Amino acid sequence: MQLALKIDVDTYRGTREGVPRLVEMLQAHQAGATFLFSLGPDHTGRAIKRVFRPGFMKKVSRTSVVEHYGFKTLMYGTVLPGPDIGRRCADLMRGVGEAGFETGIHCYDHIKWQDYVAGKDAKWTAKEMLLAQGRHEKIFGQAARVHGAAGWQMNVHALRLEQRMGIEYASDTRGTHPFVPIWNGEIIACPQLPTTLPTLDELIGVDGITVETVVDHLLKLTANPLPTGHVYTLHAELEGMKLSGVFDQLLRGWKAQGYELVSLQDYALSLDLPALPRHQVVMGEIPGRSGSLALQGERFPL
Repeated sequence: MQLALKIDVDTYRGTREGVPRLVEMLQAHQAGATFLFSLGPDHTGRAIKRVFRPGFMKKVSRTSVVEHYGFKTLMYGTVLPGPDIGRRCADLMRGVGEAGFETGIHCYDHIKWQDYVAGKDAKWTAKEMLLAQGRHEKIFGQAARVHGAAGWQMNVHALRLEQRMGIEYASDTRGTHPFVPIWNGEIIACPQLPTTLPTLDELIGVDGITVETVVDHLLKLTANPLPTGHVYTLHAELEGMKLSGVFDQLLRGWKAQGYELVSLQDYALSLDLPALPRHQVVMGEIPGRSGSLALQGERFPL
């Protein structure tokens, strides 16, 4: 019974402050995890354009964005130049791999990918993905084997490129169980290990759930394990910083429920990947998150 921990690292501050704290916590609990890094510039401040997206301001107001990300981070890419995360934090990132944790690609430029990839062509998509892969190779001395898209934003060109880049498995989608993705009838060879549980920023402030009660809510969702386990996405800027106490409680709770806390790599090794069911990838909305994202759709008949 496995629960894979997927850590999205979105920002310069999250890399410098959140990642080391998460490494320490995971080691204390003898838990595995996969760190997916933003490898280029931090342009978080450019997310201000999302103010016109339905539901965005409501999410901002209930999740205390300034408190979690910091005022300076929210200026990067607008008032302040965006620091190059991969260049400034290369030693720190290498230390994560040397500590025994799996590393992979979240994106090159987080805001650029999340806000634009859904409508971009093959050339634009390839440039962003190859920049990220090149930076991963430079930092870690090898290509990444896992990709987890920023904001769960994808297009068909990105899915195709994953298999050409040597990505062995990806976690770009939200869903209920691992699957082989299909986009408009086209089979993509790189399997998807979708996030199966809601994230803290999707839960806190919704339906009366608070920081104090969110752990109990998530543990209720995992009390009856799925046959294929779970994938939980956390963020270095949240669980690695102000919400580290919440994450510590979650780790204790999942271990008490009998889960083995693993990386995406170990999770993938436990699966019969060639035998996974085929499912459509569709764009749609989920509770607690603004905008559309890549979802596991209907099962595709063999």
